[in-house]
Amino acid sequence: MVGGLGTLMVDDYPNIADHGLIGDLQTAALIDTNGTIDWFCAPRFDSPSVFGSLLDAERGGYCSVRPDTDDYVSRQLYLPNTAILITRFLTEEGVGELIDFMPVEEGEATDRHRLVRMLRVVRGTMSFVAEVMPRFDYGRASHRIVPGDGMGAKFVSDDFSLTLHRVGDPVLHGAERAGHIELVGDGIRVTGSLNAGEMAGVMLETGGADPTRIPLDEMNAMQLETTRFWRDWNNRSTYRGRWREMVARSAMTLKLMTYAPTGALVAAPTAGLPEQVGGERNWDYRYTWIRDASFSVYALLGLGYTEEAEAFVAWLMDRVHESVGTDSGPLKIMYRVDGTSDLVEETLEDFAGYRGSRPVRIGNGAADQLQLDIYGEAMDSIHLADTHGLQLPHVGWTQISDMLDWVCDHWDQPDEGIWETRGGTQNFTYGRFMCWVALDRGIRLAQSRGRPAPILRWREQRDAIYEEVMKDGWHAERGAFVQHQDTDVLDASLLVMPLMGFVAPRDPMWLSTLAAMDAELVSDSLVYRYNPSASPDGLRGSEGTFTLCTFWYVDALARSGYLEDAQLTFEKMLTYANHLGLYAEEIGLTGEQLGNFPQAFSHLSLINAAVNLDYQLDHGSGVVDPVLTKGRRAT
Repeated sequence: MVGGLGTLMVDDYPNIADHGLIGDLQTAALIDTNGTIDWFCAPRFDSPSVFGSLLDAERGGYCSVRPDTDDYVSRQLYLPNTAILITRFLTEEGVGELIDFMPVEEGEATDRHRLVRMLRVVRGTMSFVAEVMPRFDYGRASHRIVPGDGMGAKFVSDDFSLTLHRVGDPVLHGAERAGHIELVGDGIRVTGSLNAGEMAGVMLETGGADPTRIPLDEMNAMQLETTRFWRDWNNRSTYRGRWREMVARSAMTLKLMTYAPTGALVAAPTAGLPEQVGGERNWDYRYTWIRDASFSVYALLGLGYTEEAEAFVAWLMDRVHESVGTDSGPLKIMYRVDGTSDLVEETLEDFAGYRGSRPVRIGNGAADQLQLDIYGEAMDSIHLADTHGLQLPHVGWTQISDMLDWVCDHWDQPDEGIWETRGGTQNFTYGRFMCWVALDRGIRLAQSRGRPAPILRWREQRDAIYEEVMKDGWHAERGAFVQHQDTDVLDASLLVMPLMGFVAPRDPMWLSTLAAMDAELVSDSLVYRYNPSASPDGLRGSEGTFTLCTFWYVDALARSGYLEDAQLTFEKMLTYANHLGLYAEEIGLTGEQLGNFPQAFSHLSLINAAVNLDYQLDHGSGVVDPVLTKGRRAT
């Protein structure tokens, strides 16, 4: 990707899929197959970018390590069972390996984050060039360079600094100034060569430290500790099914997108990556959606990660507690990782956008939308956590009870729906039936735990919702449940109706709906969330198929008795992963990844589909794991 300082061109943007992800559980970095860090925000996922050339090749900033030739082949892999990324360079002179990782920060929130880049030559000789070109605050903040007397350098702006530490003793060969730090513009460059068995590297650190030389033994110990953390975490998984490698990678990807100080899961670590290249569907996903994170509880519990599920439920209950007494509803649809909700959307006017995809947005204007379905997803996760021993305290139950009273009063108003369209409010079927889920799970919790609750009222409203969905959400001419009562448009979000127990998976009404979706929303096993030409969503352009919806489709097929079709669809879907097993939000017409990357929804739905499909393959079509679905109806 990088041909030299200042030579990035629009055509040089890597494919979205051509990236690996590393992180320290407070922030993360994307590294492309040419060894370039082109996205890194600090000190948190939702902080301004330090490297952002993925969204503007000229202004965004980057850190690259690559062979000093254009004639090379690169390959990427993760060190097995870890989040340590290895980029291999194969040249005519030799083979080198770039090892990238971030030591894990599990404790309190910190401004200090370390990003290690170690290059070793394993065969022959390799000449290389490394460049560090930070651009703070999305390229809006200027900085100065403070050299570190051969120990490294420090990039300093008014509000932020990035330190470059040297690792090990100089072993660089080549020209007279091989291994020396050269100031080039407002960045630096290091060149040199290494022979087989030799290693050189740097550590980038935020938080204000001065440059120093880090002994190689200390760096090796840091890598060993990082390896041990990820392997110990991976070994906690209880999954023993057919797709262990893909499930494990998806689980580690979700862990990488979890903000450890609060337990919040971001939807993606990136912003502005397009759902249609060159289009305007470019959103900031570095926040925690109630919906996404609630579905993650199902995935985490399915793999035995009860601590992570408990941490998110605690985070969710904090949001419920904070909203007590507000007029806007008990919950917002999304928050920052620290639980605040200042997500004002703005446009980076000077950013070119990924391959010209503009506007580039930071913040998210959908944060203040009314999306009634979040109460169903939240209550389903709380109920599922309860069945696994994570019970609510008294105060928590009181606040949940108040929230469900609010649902009783507001479930019948129009909302903006799960897909956050900007085409106005509707009486969305998905929002309606998820309100049914909210009340149903509340009733079950009250009854199973003997908690005080206006159960008669909740039951009355739950049943009223059921009757309305069966009447107004059903389109007799289409023979299907539809997006909302004033349309005949199909909506893939309704694939979760049998999963949530709203309809029996072999109910003729459901089988007819599934057949209609097969005919209209499914393309070679891939599933569109809806047909935007038939249902205007207030945005120009089109989009790819939704990875989340495809995995929902797998589950719906299996529950409805189409087990062979479900397995084939799942296996096909695995072929659309990138070279590391990662998924963006969408898949384009020719199989390209689209949207923010990697996407939490995609990976948690893969886990859920794998766990459920495994159980049904072992026990028979339509049978579901009672441990995972404990308390759910019609399964």
